[in-house]
Amino acid sequence: MSRVFAYCRVSTQDRSTDNQRHEIESAGFALDKRRLVEESISGSVAAALRPGFTKLLDRLESGDVLVVTKLDRLGRNAVDVRATVERLAEIGVRVHCLALGGADLTSSAGKMTMQVICAVAEFERDLLIERTQSGLARVKAEGKTLGRKPALSPTQQAEVRTRLAQGTSIAHLARDYKTTRQTIMRVRDRTLGPGKQEIG
Repeated sequence: MSRVFAYCRVSTQDRSTDNQRHEIESAGFALDKRRLVEESISGSVAAALRPGFTKLLDRLESGDVLVVTKLDRLGRNAVDVRATVERLAEIGVRVHCLALGGADLTSSAGKMTMQVICAVAEFERDLLIERTQSGLARVKAEGKTLGRKPALSPTQQAEVRTRLAQGTSIAHLARDYKTTRQTIMRVRDRTLGPGKQEIG
């Protein structure tokens, strides 16, 4: 008889996995507390790097069933989820996802579902990259400067260069312009070249 395991994950310590556990039991899966793995860890962490999920992998055997409420419990993105499902399928573990109608992701229909999900995720990622590049090109064409606004205006930088040449210390200039020593040193280095000392 197949053993049923459940993996429940929340992002922070102050949240509970109770709802996920209840959802799995309501779907008709009998949960043994010894086969319930609960973990508080960010979804941005790959499944293979999660301590609780890693221990779960060590316990799973061929013929077992792993139940999750949503796909994002199995990985940080579609590619990670697919890799996790394929790894489980290789050792003979069936994976059921309640959000997909309880579909077995290791079955033929489940594999097709995974392919569609991954294709959509890849399409969305490509769209995001395309939009970002288009936006950057537009900003550049409009003559706008990309990146952070300089700490010192061009006029202030010219003043700093003059005062450095007159022998004013970096610390003194940083205090006068209410900025950091590093900012003053960057102005100096652009003038004198890195590693060279100001006059005085």
